[in-house]
Amino acid sequence: MDPVEMLLLRHVAAGQGGRTALADHLRTLTYAELTQAACDHAGALAAAGVRRGCRALVVGDDSADTVVAVLGLWWYGCVPVVLSPMLRDTEIAFVARDSAAEYAWIALPKGRRDSLREALGPLPVHEPRATRAADVGPPAPFVPEAEVLVQYTSGSTGQPRGVRHSMAGLRAVLDGFGGVLALTPDDTVLSTAKLSFGYGFGNSVLFPLAAGARSVLLAGPVDPYTVITAVHRHRPTVLCAVPRLYAALLDIVARGTVLDPSSLRLALAAGEHLPAELSARAARLLGVPVVNGLGATEVLHIVLATDPQDILHGSTGNPVPGVTATVRDDDGRPLPTGSHGRLHIRTASAALGYIDRPEDSARTFADGGVYTGDIAYRTEDGDFRHVCRADDLLNLGGFKVAPAEIEAELRTADGIADLVVVGGRDDTGLEQVVVHAVPADGVTPDQARRSLRRAIRENLPPYKRPSRVEVLAALPTTSTGKLARYRLRAPREPR
Repeated sequence: MDPVEMLLLRHVAAGQGGRTALADHLRTLTYAELTQAACDHAGALAAAGVRRGCRALVVGDDSADTVVAVLGLWWYGCVPVVLSPMLRDTEIAFVARDSAAEYAWIALPKGRRDSLREALGPLPVHEPRATRAADVGPPAPFVPEAEVLVQYTSGSTGQPRGVRHSMAGLRAVLDGFGGVLALTPDDTVLSTAKLSFGYGFGNSVLFPLAAGARSVLLAGPVDPYTVITAVHRHRPTVLCAVPRLYAALLDIVARGTVLDPSSLRLALAAGEHLPAELSARAARLLGVPVVNGLGATEVLHIVLATDPQDILHGSTGNPVPGVTATVRDDDGRPLPTGSHGRLHIRTASAALGYIDRPEDSARTFADGGVYTGDIAYRTEDGDFRHVCRADDLLNLGGFKVAPAEIEAELRTADGIADLVVVGGRDDTGLEQVVVHAVPADGVTPDQARRSLRRAIRENLPPYKRPSRVEVLAALPTTSTGKLARYRLRAPREPR
């Protein structure tokens, strides 16, 4: 079993080598061309003296070159560690040390490339190559339990952790959520999530290439205008994004920007909670079902999803094929229907564990599965509902409160374009509620504060009321467009 056979060679052998596999802002590659490029990259690794089986950094924006680097490493029997170019040099150097990488492939502008080389010290670094190298033979096989991919968590609650995925895990996500997507060779997939994240890697590499479909890769920051341009140019049949991107699309279309979604048959939302109202509005805008999914780096991709044939807005859905989900208490005991608790997933796509984090691995990979870090509950109808991340849950005078409960009551305030509730600390160190809001166009910060304070008094019981209202020009987001709630929890600098 090997990923190159699974994603490339079987399509070429079936006479599909002429079909387009990848399209980026510079070029397209057919399956035959992508196969040859991956083989050439493997040959370049051999010529550079890279040790077969080692871990290797892949640092580059979403492009055909980056996918070739990953596939070439697999061909040669190495384990790719795919990283975002938006990480700082010190962060990439940390991952290089933590993962014990023996090689780095980087595709960055010259100034940044030179500074990263310096930060990486003696680690061998190479750049994209167009020359054909000597044939290195067939792709290296990976046994099912072998490590085949390392992805790093965001590090939002501490240092990032390297998640070790197996060959069996890759196969499991294709059989699991891949069955929900049901891609065919006639599909074109456009993902706004980047390759360096599990969600984006599955959307742009695993699912489309396994199906013999076409993947569109977006370089640089992705905003709603970028997406509309890509939709009109590439005519995707499947759009994958985070909920915040769908909200931004709705906003600019309401202000007059034209979007033609007629090529779509399906849309996918994951990465953060998809509220019921946003789900319904996005489905009306796009004219197709919007599947809501929940996953985690530790399980590689989506493990809970709504049914594309019967979307229930506001639901997180049900386990995908091959997955068992339960809600458990702090001692690992399953909880009854309706009770809030820790989401526990049993799946063959569960990672092998973290790199050199035995205590973290023991906590997360426990009780025969994986704790995703989410608080959820199961309804009487059997579907799951997301409450919040476990580290977002607020403890207010003994009351456990999800930020979403407060946000829902405050979103009705006049003059507010967006808001988020996070936990903070008062002068005594006790937890308090802080609301960060973005005013609507034409609304001043003072007007926004007054409107929110009025909604707080009228809509919330005393124990849920925010102690502080902060007005911002925009809410912070990650490189995938997902709300970076953790940045708002950081202590404020003294003034």
